Amino acid sequence: MRLVLIGDGESPHLLKWARALSQRREIELWAASTRGFAPEFHFLIPEDRRLALNTDPAHAGGNIAVLKQLPALGAWLKKVDADWLHAHYLTSHGTLAWAARRGWKLRARIAGSAWGSDILVTPGQGWAYRWLTTQVLKACAVTTSDSEFMSARMRELGATEVMTFPFGLEQLPKQNVRKQPWLFYANRGLEPIYRPHRVIEVFAAIAAKQPEARLVVANDGSLRGALEEQVRALGLAERVEFTGRLDATSQGRRYAPARWFLSLPESDSVSVSVLEAMAHECLPLLSDLPANHELLGTAGSLALGQPDTLLGRHGLILKDDEDLGALPDRLRMLVGQAEVAGQAVDADRLGAANRAWVAAHAMFGPAVARFVERLQRA
Repeated sequence: MRLVLIGDGESPHLLKWARALSQRREIELWAASTRGFAPEFHFLIPEDRRLALNTDPAHAGGNIAVLKQLPALGAWLKKVDADWLHAHYLTSHGTLAWAARRGWKLRARIAGSAWGSDILVTPGQGWAYRWLTTQVLKACAVTTSDSEFMSARMRELGATEVMTFPFGLEQLPKQNVRKQPWLFYANRGLEPIYRPHRVIEVFAAIAAKQPEARLVVANDGSLRGALEEQVRALGLAERVEFTGRLDATSQGRRYAPARWFLSLPESDSVSVSVLEAMAHECLPLLSDLPANHELLGTAGSLALGQPDTLLGRHGLILKDDEDLGALPDRLRMLVGQAEVAGQAVDADRLGAANRAWVAAHAMFGPAVARFVERLQRA
C-alpha cells in the first residue's frame, strides 16, 4: 500500500508518524513537505521518495507561497500514483491534498489527521476558513483526531468517519529520578495561544506561599522577552529558569524530577506534552478545556474525595476565575499524605497511576496499527 505523508517535514509530530508508519511492512512510505525535512527522515524514507517544497509557512495563515507550489506537488503526486494521501493539519496540508487530487485527477484517497487548532480555531476565523475546512473534511475518506471533543467538532464540519486516539507515546520513558515536591515544568510554545503569561501568574501565586517552589520554562517563541520581564517584575528571577528549545533527551531530563506540569492554553486537544508529563509521573495542572476534562476523566482530580482516586488519571483543572490564593494549599495536601478509602495516598502514588494509565491507553504504536488496518480495509 503506497502512502504519501503530506505535511511539515521539519515538525517532530510528522516525524513521529513517519517513524511509526515506516515500521509497517504493508506500507510503502513516501513524503511531501511544505518546508524541508528533519535529518531523521533520511533514515526513514529514501530521498527519491521525498519532495521538499522549501517554503516557509506562517502559523497564522495567509500562505500564498505554499499554494504556488501546488503544481509541483500535483505533478509529483501524479507520478507517485499513491493509494493514500495522508495529510497532516487539515486547513493547510489537507487543502493541498484535496486540490492536488482534484486538479490532477489522482486515484489516491485522502486520510486527514487533525492537529488541534486546524479544527478548534481556524474554522472560527471567518466563513472562508470554515468553508475550506468543510470541503477538506468531506474529501477525506478517513480522518483521525486525538480527542472525542475534537472528533465531534469534525463531524459537525462534515467529516464522515473519524478515528479517535491519543497522539500517544512511542515508548514509555525511564522514570527513576526522585521527584522534587515543588518543582514545576512547562514546555508549551511561548506564543499567545498557549498563554504562558498565565503559567507565570499561576506559579507566582504558588511561589508566594511556598518558598521551595521552582519553575522551569522550556521552549521558545515570540513572547519570551515579555515573559522574562514579567518574571523579573514579580521578583521571581531566581526561581524561574528559561531553557529555550530542548531536544527529546533534554526534555526527559526536565520532566523526570518535576512533580507538577503546567499547560494552560486557550485552545487545545489532548496534548502529547501532557501525556509525556504523565508518563514521567508528573501531576498536570491544565486549563479548563473539554479535551483536558476528557483526558483526566472523572477520577482525575486532586480533591481526593473519590474512592477510585488510585485507579484513574490525576491532575487539576484550573478555571480562569480560580482562586489562586487557595491553590498552594490544595497542592500541599498531596505533597504530604492523605487517606482515601483506608489507603495512604501521596503524590508518588498518584504519579505512578498516571504513568500506568498512559501505558495502558496512550501508546502510539497500537493506534497506528489500527489506522493502517482501516486503510487496508478500504
